[in-house]
Amino acid sequence: MQFHAVTDWDDAYANADHIPRAEEFIKEWPEAAARFRSAWAEEGGMELDIAYGSGERNRLDLFLPNATPEGLVVFVHGGYWYRFGREFWSHLAGGPLAKGYAVAMPSYSLCPTVRIGDITREIAKAIEVAAAKVRGDIYLVGHSAGGHLVARMICNASPLAKRAQKRIVHTMPISCVSDLRPLCCLAINETLRLTHKEADRESPALLIPLPNARVTCWVGANERTEFVRQNALLANIWHGLGARIACVEESDRHHFDVIEGLKKSDSAICRMLFDQGAGNAW
Repeated sequence: MQFHAVTDWDDAYANADHIPRAEEFIKEWPEAAARFRSAWAEEGGMELDIAYGSGERNRLDLFLPNATPEGLVVFVHGGYWYRFGREFWSHLAGGPLAKGYAVAMPSYSLCPTVRIGDITREIAKAIEVAAAKVRGDIYLVGHSAGGHLVARMICNASPLAKRAQKRIVHTMPISCVSDLRPLCCLAINETLRLTHKEADRESPALLIPLPNARVTCWVGANERTEFVRQNALLANIWHGLGARIACVEESDRHHFDVIEGLKKSDSAICRMLFDQGAGNAW
């Protein structure tokens, strides 16, 4: 096997530049989310704009199924820690809701106003607030930067309260950046302000997973090589540290459509999320 050195770090982590009609995806997300909220107001329950902290963006939306929830799914959005908010992603609650689960979607403060470590602590608070509202098992799902953030919740250095940690039964980082050190080489780091010390402290791949952690590392097979590598990296390292690991490269999916399956309860990604037998499949 031959590996080639990365010569253009910015291009290696640039997703939109390599996705046809990328801007159409970005335009459609908030529109699809708004349509979903309007429809779900007629079908189920919602609690919108729940405060979980004192920051302006410390808010989450909670979508509730028609019956008593089977448990709680928390979806953490991506956007390189500096873009988007919960209002872009409501439609991705469709699959878990159809399975009978409540879904919490937090926004969080964005770089450069805060640092990535600050966002990690905010997400822990958001999960704790949502967990206090919904009983049962907790499933963590995050995309891109959100994948990094949910992986951080199940590290030995997690800021998440122990009572919430104990309820987590499955964590699914999607297209996750598990080792932040390469980001120090990117022009985007002018916004992230990531130092090498913080990259070491906040990289799940450099940390130890919680005992008995069950993790599915999921990525689109058509994503940038670095995202496929980062996905396999976390699976490889954490498998060697005792986590129950599944590693999936979903065919014909890129960074923007790899999350589409969350809309449908019968999709491969939703089936894997709620499959109690998943793990050690890599």
